[in-house]
Amino acid sequence: MSLIVAARFETFDAAQAAAGKLFAQGWAEDAINIFFVNPPGAHDRYPVGGDRAADPDAKGAQKGAWSGAALCGAVGAAIGAGLLALFGGAGWGLVVGGALGAYLGAFAGALLLAGRGKAAFPAMAGETSPAKVRPAGVLLAVHVEAGQQQEVAQRLRELGGTDVERAQGRWREGRWVDFDPVEAPQPVTAGDAPPNAGAPMR
Repeated sequence: MSLIVAARFETFDAAQAAAGKLFAQGWAEDAINIFFVNPPGAHDRYPVGGDRAADPDAKGAQKGAWSGAALCGAVGAAIGAGLLALFGGAGWGLVVGGALGAYLGAFAGALLLAGRGKAAFPAMAGETSPAKVRPAGVLLAVHVEAGQQQEVAQRLRELGGTDVERAQGRWREGRWVDFDPVEAPQPVTAGDAPPNAGAPMR
């Protein structure tokens, strides 16, 4: 695996200008890769589109739907039974009350346990914040040696790069071949201890 430092630029022209200055400092062309990263959710990793097989915010919705349907269905049936005893009739109040309670309960339960419910009740969610999502933009990636991480990160910032990150990846023929746009970026901050990595061809 190779050590890679990357930064986001607003345009290809800005990234190309930064790459030109790195070339002037002695970096080889096959040590720098420039490419565009689509917005989150638009990476088309599946035939129907999207980045994930399932919406992570929908976790728990099925369980909530069943629980809500059972609970509110029973409540609705009880109300229907009460109306039947009070007003008499053919028992349709029991059926309608149970069905309506089950429907409303399934809807409310799914919302409560899915992502929207967690947002409304953060104390009930009991989960940490989701990992940072990589924003869209032009990414300039540099294949570096372990001891060059901070130097290159600082240089990319000076050249106008933002969201500077590091990664372990496969670098082949001047390209970051296993780049994963969905994976949360690892920011490079001052004092980071660079992991061991292979050296780029210079």
